[in-house]
Amino acid sequence: MTVYVRSLETAVPKTMLIQSEARDVFAAQSGLTRLGSRLVNTCFDSAAIDTRFTAVDELTNDFRSDDPQFYDPATGLLLNPSTKVRNDIFAREATKLFVEAARAAVDACPELDLLDITHLVTVSCTGFFNPGPDYKIVRELGLDPAVQRYHLGFMGCYAAFPALRAAKLFCEADPNAVVLVVCAELCSLHVRTSNDPDTIMGSALFADGAAAAVVTARPGAEEASLLQLDHFETVLTPVGEDSMAWNIGDHGFEMVLGNYVPHIIDDHIVGALQPLLAREPELQALPYTSIRHWAIHPGGRSILDKVQSRLGLTDQQLVPAREVLRNYGNMSSATVLFVLKHILDQDNEIRDTQAGDHQPAGSGPGDDRICSMAFGPGLTVETAMFTKLPQAPRVSNAMPERDARYEPAEAPVS
Repeated sequence: MTVYVRSLETAVPKTMLIQSEARDVFAAQSGLTRLGSRLVNTCFDSAAIDTRFTAVDELTNDFRSDDPQFYDPATGLLLNPSTKVRNDIFAREATKLFVEAARAAVDACPELDLLDITHLVTVSCTGFFNPGPDYKIVRELGLDPAVQRYHLGFMGCYAAFPALRAAKLFCEADPNAVVLVVCAELCSLHVRTSNDPDTIMGSALFADGAAAAVVTARPGAEEASLLQLDHFETVLTPVGEDSMAWNIGDHGFEMVLGNYVPHIIDDHIVGALQPLLAREPELQALPYTSIRHWAIHPGGRSILDKVQSRLGLTDQQLVPAREVLRNYGNMSSATVLFVLKHILDQDNEIRDTQAGDHQPAGSGPGDDRICSMAFGPGLTVETAMFTKLPQAPRVSNAMPERDARYEPAEAPVS
């Protein structure tokens, strides 16, 4: 049975953070050592990020509060709220992003009724509340109260793939199933000033965003779908358990992101791809560049550099991942779905310029394939193979134009 992604939509908060302005405020904090200040400048400048988005309005110099909790513009100091304060904001603001992305994904399927949704899978690692985002989506969208709900919590940047894999299994078990998958992360809730290199790197990379997809194998779904879900695989690298982790502290969640992570990925990415490519010997026998599209989770610039170098991928094949990193930063689990959407939007733009040319889609076995991967604590490597459907319609809401939808705010933190 073939399972399809019928729609894929994204959402970000309204407040934009400018990387250079965030760097300047972080570097000016009074508690930093001379080494800490140098690390801030190095991490922010080398991140290959221009802008990110945050759900915390207070993280801008334009916002004024009588009781600041994250940033005091009067003194220029970054504050250190408790985990409870941060999580209370998550419960309020993450709900908005979950609902916005979910609604957009459902609205992109006009042939479906809300009551057609049979399963709902939500994903987040940046906060907790209950009744949770799965419940909120059911109530806000008016889904069937009997919809089967599942939440994947605290898995990290790779969690979109277990969610899509679960959706695929649901559809294979029930040909009438329609699964709504929604990832939403508020990583910026957990930034703080510190001399710790891992904390500085996290503050330079992470951001907020959400993505949602409708997955189904119903008869006729192929005609309007964007992607075909082919295969998923999971690999644990033999080293790296202490190099990437996500823990709960008294003042927010604490990221462990060792500088050896890119080297671990460099050493093990070929082996991590082997189980996925072994599913299709025809692809396995080809150079990696023969697979046209690569949707790589942009965990950071150095990770993308290592993957590109080790696999011999072209600059063009890394454009979707690098552009998402540049414009949005690392939004944890939602990020790889932004990269997939970039590939779809990019191909639609190319197709529009070729309208009337009637050019064939290509005849090679990798021409319409998307090889995707994401990395997370463990070190875990999740991989997936998709087929981009040639008749895929234009995605209803292209990724937001930064200048059109958002006014940049002077941003003290990232």
